[in-house]
Amino acid sequence: MKNLLKMGDLSPAELTHILDVADQLKADCKAGRTAPLLAGKSVALLFSKASTRTRTSFEVGVYQMGGLGNYMNTAELQAGRGEPLRDTARVLGRYYDCAVWRTYRQRDLEELAELSGIPVINGLTDYAHPCQVLADLMTIRERRGTLAGLKLCFVGDGSNMANSLIVGGLLAGMQVSCVCPPGYRPAADVLMFAHKYGDAFHLTTDPAEGLRDADIVATAAWNTTAPGTAENEQRLRDFVGFQLTGRLLENAKPDALVLHCLPAHRGEEISTALFEQHADEIFDEAENRLHVQKAVLAVLLAGK
Repeated sequence: MKNLLKMGDLSPAELTHILDVADQLKADCKAGRTAPLLAGKSVALLFSKASTRTRTSFEVGVYQMGGLGNYMNTAELQAGRGEPLRDTARVLGRYYDCAVWRTYRQRDLEELAELSGIPVINGLTDYAHPCQVLADLMTIRERRGTLAGLKLCFVGDGSNMANSLIVGGLLAGMQVSCVCPPGYRPAADVLMFAHKYGDAFHLTTDPAEGLRDADIVATAAWNTTAPGTAENEQRLRDFVGFQLTGRLLENAKPDALVLHCLPAHRGEEISTALFEQHADEIFDEAENRLHVQKAVLAVLLAGK
């Protein structure tokens, strides 16, 4: 693994290895014996979008492993005044050992990886969110002891979280169903990837059908547009019936886990009552962002 730009960059063995390393690093952290695996290493933390979990978990993780994590708002760099990405990439590659970028276009992230010459990690793009999905899979495995054979259902917008959960779940040997309203399907290349797994993947517009017998149900915010705008109002209409509620969850297994990548818009993609009922696993999932990202850094920079 040279970069982590999307879940499809990983083989099943590489995915399992990252989770194994994350488990060990989490145990070490809880025992107060984190090794300085990044001593002398510097990581550029580039953010073109607002962030809570991605920024803070990478900052803390790099610090815990003895490295330097340098946060940069890209609007405050020369890139914010028009410097071409190719120039920024070639400069950062001469200063840093690794770069994390939370941005919009997947192609920009790929260009940074191509030109910087250092490992690049996707902190979120409009297409993919691999760090989050690794944390999701870590949380599921912690609580269920395995991933293979479990049914994972995602309900929401077929954007970055859906794309990454589909690929990650299938790589891990899970059954995956994806529930999206018409017009909000996952990316075409992700559906082509999933098609290779035959009956292990199912795409539907019927939430009850998608949740049937699910072991894990995941969702994400689907309405981040400005309130009162035409797009905001359209999404509120399009996603009627796609809110995770206690009643809808009755279609899943009685002990089903509920995951949410956060931030949560209670009353939109998930009801307040259901969110609080499953807060323990949701915030374990958030904590595990720290541990899987440390694992990715350890694999890329410390040869773990």
